[in-house]
Amino acid sequence: MADIEYFYTAHSAFAYLGSARFMEIARAANRRIVHRPIELHRVVEAGGAGSTRSRGPAHRAYYFGREIERWAEYRNTPVVSGMPTHHHNDMALANGMIIAALRLGENVDRLAHAMLEAHWRDDADLADHDTLAALGRYADIDPEPPLAVALSPEVQAQYAANTDEAVARSVFGSPTYFVDGDMFYGQDRLELVERALRRPFAGKWPR
Repeated sequence: MADIEYFYTAHSAFAYLGSARFMEIARAANRRIVHRPIELHRVVEAGGAGSTRSRGPAHRAYYFGREIERWAEYRNTPVVSGMPTHHHNDMALANGMIIAALRLGENVDRLAHAMLEAHWRDDADLADHDTLAALGRYADIDPEPPLAVALSPEVQAQYAANTDEAVARSVFGSPTYFVDGDMFYGQDRLELVERALRRPFAGKWPR
């Protein structure tokens, strides 16, 4: 069976809200998740939306407040109140750790979920080496080998390539899932992802 491509960033609120459900859906369908961490602000801006910090207060309050609260309740996924303290830190180390672990042959499903959960539930700083090392150990991955090369030119080149590919394929936010080439944006589309794994939808993407 084909894989599910997963474009996201390690600190994405909506990737976190859907993470456990997504992995449950993938396991049930016997599909492998292909992790593609991306530099989110580049993808969002390329999609024409502008940076999230440049949006008006009403939009931010609704989208990053009420929407998160409702989905957290619906998915039974606890979140911090408001934005995590370290949300605007650089995610190159965290996303690079995921990419490096993949290059070392690790299964990173649990690590990716642990990062998202630590950030949005526990207010963890994903730019901190020791925090990421602890999350690696929690996910049964020796953290030092991937952390040692997470910021290397080779890993960061893959990070940039993931981002370029996302832009080229019309991805405009996190999380985005591809099932047999069909794109689904947002964790609120996970039930459609689940259906597509059983029976593809008519039509195709891109049109």
